[in-house]
Amino acid sequence: MLIVRVIVVVAAFSMLVTGSWARLSPDTFAEWAKWPDHVHFLHDAGVFQIGIGVMMLLALWCRDAIVVVLTGFIVTNTFHALNHALDAHLGGHTSDSWVLLALSAIASLGLVLRVRAVRQSVRERDVTERLGA
Repeated sequence: MLIVRVIVVVAAFSMLVTGSWARLSPDTFAEWAKWPDHVHFLHDAGVFQIGIGVMMLLALWCRDAIVVVLTGFIVTNTFHALNHALDAHLGGHTSDSWVLLALSAIASLGLVLRVRAVRQSVRERDVTERLGA
């Protein structure tokens, strides 16, 4: 349904714009949103919004929910790890970004395995349909 797709694109765009704004210019975003100017948490909020926008757009193209959520997690969590590395001077643990990157690597393995399984299932279904079974 076209109207639903348009709504998803508009909503995703709003998440991507506000998320990018919070990530790239946390001080102006905080002023606009009337939030405290806590740079690291605004960076995190920004990447989480970006991740939601990416998942929404991917869902228009990919019908497999596991592929969509794993991709969204990998994008969001990897940017989250980058936030921790770039904001290390603001606090946190030195291991934070590495732990987050390790989780992204594990999720990436899961994504590869899921995509392979989905492709194999599609191939098997195509063969079955061609054979008329």
